[in-house]
Amino acid sequence: MHTSEIRHFHLFCGLGAGARGFNRAQARVGNLQGVFRCLGGIDVDKVAIQNFDRMTGTPGTVLDLFDREQFIAFHGREPSPDWREATPADIRRAAGNERPNIVFLSAPCKGVSGLLSESKSKTGKYQALNRLTLRGVWLMLEAWADDPPELVIFENVPRLATRGRHLLDQITGMLRAYGYATAETTHDCGELGGLAQSRKRFLLVARHLEKVPNMLYEPAKRPLRAVGDVLGKLPMPGTGNAMHRLPALAWKTWVRLAFVEAGKDWRSLNRLAVEDGYLSDYLIVPAMHNGTMGVHAWNDTTGTVTGNARPMTGAFSVADPRCATVKHNNCFRVVRWAGPAGTVTGGGHPSAGGQCVADPRPGGELFSKYPVTDWQEPAGTVIAGSTTGQGAFAVADPRSGMAGDRAAYQTGGHYGVIPWDQPSGAVSAAACHDNGRWSVADPRVCEISQVGKLPAATDHLVAMILAEDNTWHRPFTTLELAALQSLFDPEDPAEALAFGLAGESDQTDREQIGNAVPCASAEAIASEMGRTLLLARSGETFQLSCAPVWVRPVAAAINLAQGVV
Repeated sequence: MHTSEIRHFHLFCGLGAGARGFNRAQARVGNLQGVFRCLGGIDVDKVAIQNFDRMTGTPGTVLDLFDREQFIAFHGREPSPDWREATPADIRRAAGNERPNIVFLSAPCKGVSGLLSESKSKTGKYQALNRLTLRGVWLMLEAWADDPPELVIFENVPRLATRGRHLLDQITGMLRAYGYATAETTHDCGELGGLAQSRKRFLLVARHLEKVPNMLYEPAKRPLRAVGDVLGKLPMPGTGNAMHRLPALAWKTWVRLAFVEAGKDWRSLNRLAVEDGYLSDYLIVPAMHNGTMGVHAWNDTTGTVTGNARPMTGAFSVADPRCATVKHNNCFRVVRWAGPAGTVTGGGHPSAGGQCVADPRPGGELFSKYPVTDWQEPAGTVIAGSTTGQGAFAVADPRSGMAGDRAAYQTGGHYGVIPWDQPSGAVSAAACHDNGRWSVADPRVCEISQVGKLPAATDHLVAMILAEDNTWHRPFTTLELAALQSLFDPEDPAEALAFGLAGESDQTDREQIGNAVPCASAEAIASEMGRTLLLARSGETFQLSCAPVWVRPVAAAINLAQGVV
């Protein structure tokens, strides 16, 4: 067996999850085995570079890739006196003055992300952030212009293909000018890495035509896993690792999560009946009050009779079958419009036997107060004053959604709860219980602590409330988000216990985890790229495969476009 080194380098590297996945990749063609080696990475975030060192074992470089104009537009101020624009020579130094075979770029995506409103994305600040993508690609190409890397891969959010179309066209034009064939695809990185999350991402892949004449195939797709397959390997939250703790949420938030049906979000709460701020269909009491308002069957024995035997202190009520007559069977009686009335009695009040009727007639002056006009019907007469509720007062508008920047909230899945046996959505930098579907219906229920009274609505605590599906609806811990991103192996207890990041807060850690490329997905991509490079090095220009072609030779692409077989 012969080995062949495959060197990779990462721009906008973040905490180094993508580079770690590349290091784990395996590629083999015949008796030729690929060995991956990381040359380094570049990021502007010092904490991210500290984590890059931990994740890859290779020193990273803290470097701001903004030009001066972009810096001012993004930060709203002049740079410090010691700041300077990065050059292609800086890129080469960050790679140890070695040439990579593969360059992976994962530029900041906030400016084109769906989490940012379109109006905000068009501001000078975020347009400068978007242009940073273009500058990063240019610096990379110029750094090794005399000896280009064989393969380049650019990862970002799918919305880049629409909001950032003008940037993509420029990037593609530059790559082609430097001798690359390109392909744009949208993949579910969860399927590439066999993750427990669905993570749709835009991928721009470039192959240098002279150095790699053979086709680059797409990695094989794998089925998505359930979150329980991953999280079930970890201990219950609050044990083993400082990153594995639950946030202290307001008591009312825990109650809301408990009533959100698994697989749904905050809109599930609309099914609840609320009167004067209280749930009319439920009574929430501490666990120690089990049996409160309990009702014994007529033929059962009771528990011990205490000196405080009242309905609210235990099971001290009985289902008495001796109910021979119904005294108030006509109270508040409502008669159907199409049915007969009951016997007319002397009672004139609804609570005293006086019957009511379900009158379907919508018209008439009696019903003209505060009318709501159907969307497809004409309005009534528009009058000068409607302060009394008369006239063309309101309309039933079918156009759902909120206006302005609140539009995303309507469909954002906030307070969403993921079933234990389903994959999660894409882990984002803003992954929090109230900012998407970032809670899980955990069936592993531990013993509920005994409390003497219910907390106040605004008390912050960690609470376990058994939901209607008999699971605990709780937020994901930071460690669990890292596991969903495949940053460590949850089946290895020692690795799960030792995993940690250099961030000073959970918020910093969660942001970097959400921005990371999943290790397993990067490993799958790198393995396929490695095989392509080994084929080129061994002189083979064709490989029989049933996998879709990612970047095909130019001649083949032209023939396919023209319908030539």
